[in-house]
Amino acid sequence: MKYFALSCACLVAVASLAPSKNRDDGLIGHWPLAEDCRDQSGHARHGENHGVEFDAAGSDTRSARFNGRDAFIAVPADRAPRLGSGDFAIAVWVRADERGDDVPGDLLSQFDPDRRRGFSLRISQNAVTTAQANHRNVHFGIDNGRLERTWTDHGRPGNAVKVFALTVFDGSLFATTCEPARDAAGHVFRFGGAERWIDCGSPDRSNAITSLAVYRGQLYAGSSKYRLGGSALPESENEHRGGRVFRYSDGEKWEPCGELPETEAIGGLVVFRDRLYASSLYRPAGFFRYESGTNWTPLETPGGKRVEAMCVFNGQLFASSYDEAHVFRFDGTTWADCGQVGGADNTQTYSFAVHEGKLFVGTWRSGRVFRYDGDDRWSDVGQLGDELEVMGMMVHNGKLFAGTLPSAGVFRFDGAGRWTDVGRVDQTPDVKYRRAWSMAEFQGRLFCGTLPSGHVLSIEAGKNVTHDRELAPGWRHLTAVRDTGRLKLFIDGKLVARSVEFERADYDLTNDQPLKIGFGPNDFFNGRLRDLQIYSRPLADGEISKLATRPETPR
Repeated sequence: MKYFALSCACLVAVASLAPSKNRDDGLIGHWPLAEDCRDQSGHARHGENHGVEFDAAGSDTRSARFNGRDAFIAVPADRAPRLGSGDFAIAVWVRADERGDDVPGDLLSQFDPDRRRGFSLRISQNAVTTAQANHRNVHFGIDNGRLERTWTDHGRPGNAVKVFALTVFDGSLFATTCEPARDAAGHVFRFGGAERWIDCGSPDRSNAITSLAVYRGQLYAGSSKYRLGGSALPESENEHRGGRVFRYSDGEKWEPCGELPETEAIGGLVVFRDRLYASSLYRPAGFFRYESGTNWTPLETPGGKRVEAMCVFNGQLFASSYDEAHVFRFDGTTWADCGQVGGADNTQTYSFAVHEGKLFVGTWRSGRVFRYDGDDRWSDVGQLGDELEVMGMMVHNGKLFAGTLPSAGVFRFDGAGRWTDVGRVDQTPDVKYRRAWSMAEFQGRLFCGTLPSGHVLSIEAGKNVTHDRELAPGWRHLTAVRDTGRLKLFIDGKLVARSVEFERADYDLTNDQPLKIGFGPNDFFNGRLRDLQIYSRPLADGEISKLATRPETPR
């Protein structure tokens, strides 16, 4: 009997990978990804393999391994599904790499960057200036060259002069503030919708909470005595030092996790290879690894230089510097110098973004963005208007966006040195500098925090839906659906998010780009994929539940 039961299970598994016999089911693409990149839907949409590895016969996973560097599968445009303005569904088993030394990347995309037309499905991980803005959040977006005309103002958290960090955690958007009055202190707020901000308390007595990161399922915050003179504002009357890290408990409760030696202000927090790291904003330079409790280990800095904004990319930790316009990379033991970014007019490097598989960095004082080409090579991709400094940067629905100083402008990268102005987010009069400093993607929108108004604003390109919680480790089943005038996102068979309604005719996704499996506007996918299916109709909830629970669920 045991043998009979096992045989039946195997037959079911094999049957699921066979070509569909019922063409009325709407299946227009099916790549089992168990041993090759051939399509089993009967439409001959076979992929071309670019470095993807498949498990050996007999393996109990039978999936495709994507290395996060350069591996992907391309289905040529003349063989790819043409989704147009119709409904569709994408279903796939996913196991994102869990080593924590790379961006998870895109699962599937067919996107024309010049026309801003198509779709993408990815797992987002965004490091923006001093914060880890998104950590393993699933994003599904479509576009047809559309962008909201104006930014939505969500008001001012507390008495903020600067919104230092924006981070998505446990289904909510958190914002940190600098509040410079003598009897004030930096706070953390949770977004309550519209212009409502819920006070989550002030972890420390210093004037600013400068950084946030999600580490092992919990939210961490770093405190600072921020020097507002660097933003051409009067200095704070609050003299309390920062340099401490706290873990969010609940409501307005914060648990102390230690103080960094000789550090009055924390420059950034980052998670690298399942360890939490922190940097010092001001001199002396400091770089620290969290051990447990309240214990931190001081580590070397690159030649005594400060490291500030930090992000993980292609197996290493990259860091900007306020001491020179260099970028440094850390392999877990030692630092390497990635060279001067741009000419001598650049004296500092700011935040990072990963776009189309490459690392980008913003600079002061040329107001330009540069692309990393390996070793110590950097390519200039243009100045953002007449701006002097580039700060918050991230990919939103297929395109790279960046914020600036002195006008607090936000620009969209349209390739070949072209940056399109998409509006100013701080209109404060009679000040020297305005900053578009922090960014995060939440509820399908791009949020931006500012100085000196201390407001948070948002905008949406195309239509998007996001799962604003960390994607759990292990194998997960994802289903992305376009159903008439809504996008829906399912994880493990359960509806986790849906978009606002839109006009179906406004979003014709037809383009002449290949369908890319494991690559897209963000990065090469780092992990495993299995059993990718595309339907020319929305799947019913029951169908999605079946796909997520059938007998051949990967281990």
